[in-house]
Amino acid sequence: MKRVMKKTATVKTHYGSFKVVFEPEADMGGYVATVPKVQGAVSWGKNLAHAKKMIAECIDGAMVATQSAVTFSSKC
Repeated sequence: MKRVMKKTATVKTHYGSFKVVFEPEADMGGYVATVPKVQGAVSWGKNLAHAKKMIAECIDGAMVATQSAVTFSSKC
């Protein structure tokens, strides 16, 4: 069994800085990026730089969706 080397980095977004975990993607190549503290924040990039850019956009989208859901539920 091949050992997977995970990498971590802090990614800055409009909503703050987040710890991101990057794992090599065996089938497509590139990296899968996940954010443990942001539910549903998972993305992919063809290299680490691309994965960082994509996960930053994903975090922003997840935060906007969360804020929209909170705003909607408070109006009910």
